[in-house]
Amino acid sequence: MFFVNIKRVIRAGFVNFWRNGFVSLASILIMTVTLFVIGSLLFLLATLDASLIDLRSKVDVNVYLATSAPEEDVLALQKSIQALPGVKKVIYVSATEALDNFKKRHQNDAPTLDALSELSDNPLGAVLNVSANEPGQYEAVASFLKSDNALSSDRQVIVAKVNYEDNKLAIDVLSKIIASAQKLGLALTVVLIIISIMITFNTIRLVIYTARDEISVMRLVGASSKYIRGPFVVSGVMYGIIAGAITLAIFYPMTYWLGTSTANFFNGINVFSYFITNFAQIFAIIMGSGIFLGAVSSWLSASRYLRV
Repeated sequence: MFFVNIKRVIRAGFVNFWRNGFVSLASILIMTVTLFVIGSLLFLLATLDASLIDLRSKVDVNVYLATSAPEEDVLALQKSIQALPGVKKVIYVSATEALDNFKKRHQNDAPTLDALSELSDNPLGAVLNVSANEPGQYEAVASFLKSDNALSSDRQVIVAKVNYEDNKLAIDVLSKIIASAQKLGLALTVVLIIISIMITFNTIRLVIYTARDEISVMRLVGASSKYIRGPFVVSGVMYGIIAGAITLAIFYPMTYWLGTSTANFFNGINVFSYFITNFAQIFAIIMGSGIFLGAVSSWLSASRYLRV
């Protein structure tokens, strides 16, 4: 008997879907807009995350070492900094490489190059380029370099300068920008999702409103609440599946068209490549959202007309 009732509920749901063709079409279109908003937020958050990663990568701290610092002490310091929490990588630039880089930067500055050629020794020391996972972690690196941990094996000072103080203002501003962007993105996501859910819920309420008399009659003749709700839930699930398929079909050409533009603007992230690479996740989110919204909205909306 249980499976017979399930079969009847599913069949009634399909009948309701096709019988109210115009109303079903309107519900699908509204839900498509809702799922399109949810999908667009996924791409927006991906591009925002890529932009924030790009901003983080542009900030670093250079540790300028004394020209007399032994290379083994410099390499030991590099390992010590690399072991600090939050440090992403430490790049070692030897004194020779530092001099070559300096000459390249000033290749059109003849007076500077002439003055440099007059020197018998390399005036530049080695450099450690430190990159952290978060901008706020550079202060801990700077504090470490001011401590005795940054001394050589014979307890001599080998750090000539750390440009953290020079970059501190830029690092602080960047930290605030990243934090604000993350909060804004989260707030925007929550607001748009709530609005989309409300629109979908009210649309399905209008669909069930057209069947209020039928619900009342079924209730009067003794049909259970679950049996009455069932066909509407099935119809709601169908709305979600069809709307999800339409949304995915829209995203494919749209992301293909926008892919090159976003790759040039958002730190190399191509939304089409992102769509293809993460298709399984995007499919699950959009389809799952559609089915959930359709089923829950139908279930709750039908409750209003179950009281005779």
